[in-house]
Amino acid sequence: MESNIIVNDDTISKDYNTGGELYYGRRTTIPVNNDINNSSSSNNFTNGNNNSSNDTEIQNKTNLLISFRRKIGSSIRMNSSSSGGSANTKPDEGRERTPTNWYDNMKKPATAPAATSHGEGQENYFSLRRMRQGSDPRLQTCRGKLQNTRSKLNLEINKELMLRAGAENLLHASNNKKMKEQVAMELQFFNSNLQLLKEQLGELNSSVEIYQGNNARSSIPMIPLGLKETKEIDFRQPFKTFIETHYHEDASAYDEAITEFMELREAMRTPERDESGVALIFEYFNQLYFIDRRFFPPDRSLGIFFEWYDSLTGTPSCQRTVAFEKACVLFNLAALYTQLGARHDRTSAAGLDAAVNCLLRSAGVFKYLHNTFTNAPSKDLSPELLKALIELMLSQARECLHEKACLSCDDTTESLLELAQEAAHVAQEYNQVHQSMRVAVVRDYVPASWVTLVQIKSLYYVGKAHQHVSEALLWYTEDATTKEEMIKLGSMEEEESLGLSNRALEILQYLHKAPEEGEIDTMIDFSMPTNAKDRTYLGLSHGREANVQYDEALRQQRMCRELRRRTPLTDVLRNGHTIVNQLIEDFEEQNDLMAVFDPPSIMPSTKIQLSLAPPDFTQHRVDDVFHSLGPVSHFSAKKSWSVPRPIILKRTERQGFGFSVRGDAPVSVAAVDVDSLAERAGMQENDLVVSISGRDVKWLPHDRVVSAIRDSGDTLHMTLVTPLQTTQPYYQLTKCKSLKDLSSHSTTSSSSGVSSSSNSSTRSSKYGSINSSNLHTSINSSNLRSSINSSTLSSTHKDKRLSWNPFKKTLSRDRLKSESMNDCNLIAP
Repeated sequence: MESNIIVNDDTISKDYNTGGELYYGRRTTIPVNNDINNSSSSNNFTNGNNNSSNDTEIQNKTNLLISFRRKIGSSIRMNSSSSGGSANTKPDEGRERTPTNWYDNMKKPATAPAATSHGEGQENYFSLRRMRQGSDPRLQTCRGKLQNTRSKLNLEINKELMLRAGAENLLHASNNKKMKEQVAMELQFFNSNLQLLKEQLGELNSSVEIYQGNNARSSIPMIPLGLKETKEIDFRQPFKTFIETHYHEDASAYDEAITEFMELREAMRTPERDESGVALIFEYFNQLYFIDRRFFPPDRSLGIFFEWYDSLTGTPSCQRTVAFEKACVLFNLAALYTQLGARHDRTSAAGLDAAVNCLLRSAGVFKYLHNTFTNAPSKDLSPELLKALIELMLSQARECLHEKACLSCDDTTESLLELAQEAAHVAQEYNQVHQSMRVAVVRDYVPASWVTLVQIKSLYYVGKAHQHVSEALLWYTEDATTKEEMIKLGSMEEEESLGLSNRALEILQYLHKAPEEGEIDTMIDFSMPTNAKDRTYLGLSHGREANVQYDEALRQQRMCRELRRRTPLTDVLRNGHTIVNQLIEDFEEQNDLMAVFDPPSIMPSTKIQLSLAPPDFTQHRVDDVFHSLGPVSHFSAKKSWSVPRPIILKRTERQGFGFSVRGDAPVSVAAVDVDSLAERAGMQENDLVVSISGRDVKWLPHDRVVSAIRDSGDTLHMTLVTPLQTTQPYYQLTKCKSLKDLSSHSTTSSSSGVSSSSNSSTRSSKYGSINSSNLHTSINSSNLRSSINSSTLSSTHKDKRLSWNPFKKTLSRDRLKSESMNDCNLIAP
């Protein structure tokens, strides 16, 4: 028996055969210590989505289904025992097996523990698997369908762009007039197709209601971002080749590590819309730090191209640097935070706090991208667009804070006046976002519905600010709380008292802004009422202005094709319009001449300051999957070393090994005794100890390496590597044209091509060239034949000096010697 329960857009699948509950989808909790015989622990499953309003009903359905499963299992066991079955028959035997689930066909990670039929091991395995695999792309949720549609549109846009580029090249290369006319017509079709596809992608980006919570119908929807799409990359061959050529190790030993990294990247493409998805993206980003240092040298390319699609336009961008991959991953992290912020319950203070937290984290990631990533190849990573997104997230966070203040408002005059200034501050920030989105660089790539929605929010909160002031001045006083008492009190104190507290008068004194030029003629002639009648006139003026702003917001919505069908947005705007109309109907008089005047503008003010912090990558520490390659400080793509060479040292009673070591992870050779076993075996100072007696010691500390050397006895098997100089030296031979121009103060080896002075030399062995700080032994005869004697070089230079340039004035020997001695590019003897 198999049952699927749809909770919002999350799928919960239950396996009745194994006795365990397998949860798939978003915000689901898997019990780690689940005992099949303990009904209190195995039956307690909670959905972590705070937006669900029917959690109790879902819990009851789940309990009924589990109870039904147990009744069936007990009846089957009774039937099997009554029919002569063994008493040791398992509950699964004699029962029809459930058809194989799609999850069973997924490839299990190589590091996953063996899963039993039931028990703690199975729950831990599936919990780990869900954390690492992300959400299944085939899961038919609303957000999953939207992201799949986005991926298909990106592929179509990429195809049309390639066809258009080919047609443009053909148009420029062809000289045939008829061919050019045909190609020009095809270009028009390609451009129209691209425009149609981008409009469809814009409609997807405008589908903001899919990311909202279930209780978001009472507020204006948030604007979340969609995830950037990328293609799957096969790292196997490039990484294996680099491991063999650069690290000189067996690449097959790292198949599991390469597969784990590829699975991590594949899971990162479809993260869960919860904290596990955030942790997954952080894990992949931190893993890129090691991958960049391990496999991406600065002087050459591995042939790995990171291709990502623009989140807003669908245009593909491709680069070979890991920095571009990191930037795109961080953009997806910020986009995921926006989706989490939009789905929280905005009818409770806890949900609004969580939404503010997510939106501020998103703005912090965008700010980090804006400050660290330059020369963006895609438009969604451009500084102008990132700046607009930062302002948008801050404005939405400020909007959530205003909604939270509305929930905690005690409906006093002071609270309403302060709330009006908060709403004016929200409107001001949305107005700044609207101005940023109207810049040509941003306007051409941001969906038009976003620009309109931001403008609607700005108008709505201007109206909201005027509505709060109108409510404070018309309905609430210190001594009257009901509508009838307020009307009666207004008639009694028309010329006697203002009816406001000292705190309310203080706020009202700084509530309005000074009028600008051109506004004085149409504005009411007072901003601070002196009596109850002036207070009523000022309140009515603010109420009428709120209606004007709500009407303009509704008009902007009707003019936008994507937003006119958004019923929740229309309901919110009309609800505000209705409240203001009901408010001013009881106070508005016929033939009121004051109705033609506008109220003063409200001064924006806030008590809460928002601050941005960069993402904290230390909260999600990861282990290097290529840990076996050695410490990344020494064994990285930026450094080079010789091929690992084994040496065997056999000490006697009269002679020891003859070397000392220093450092930690890895341990290096500190010194080598003259004419010792170590020196004769080819050991050099600064050599790195890779292994001892076949044991990898690259990560071992100093004391453990010393213990391993002592435990080896009289015969020591070691593997060493010699670090090679990969960077250019600081001093360059600028004055010398060739080796012929070198003076007698330097020594050259033509066989190895390494220059040295009296304090450094070059020695050859069967393992390669080795740099030594002191020359203690003689050089082989083959090296003697290939080396150049300094005296011979000096004589050759002397013979050819006169014939080098016949038109150049001849220098004396003393002058040449003095110039060569003063040349900073030559090393003195």
